[in-house]
Amino acid sequence: MLPSRLFFDDSFFKGEDKVKTDVYEKEGKIFVEMEAPGYSKEDVSISIDKGELSVSFEKNEEEEENKKYLHRERKSYSSVTRTFYLGDVSEDEIEASFKKGVLLISAPKKKETETKKTIDIKDFE
Repeated sequence: MLPSRLFFDDSFFKGEDKVKTDVYEKEGKIFVEMEAPGYSKEDVSISIDKGELSVSFEKNEEEEENKKYLHRERKSYSSVTRTFYLGDVSEDEIEASFKKGVLLISAPKKKETETKKTIDIKDFE
């Protein structure tokens, strides 16, 4: 008897294993680098809301082959969404590029403003 994990392995159902991700900070920017083999630039959707970056990959393929004695259809659909909290970044200055199956997103961190203030103490009259 074959083990059930052979047919119902967790990684079979999760597309996240297909998209390897590195998140790192360098020179005042946060970088998200994602390897997405098999996806194209048109398959990618990126959004950010209150420092939360959401990257979605969605691919729908249909292939049909008609020969004299053979009719074959192949359909496949894959969807992966990853979400990262980047913190306080300049949302208007985020840039993304896609080349050879690698998505690179750079988000500049907001400049820290000094919030500490000193308060002068006056004498009572």
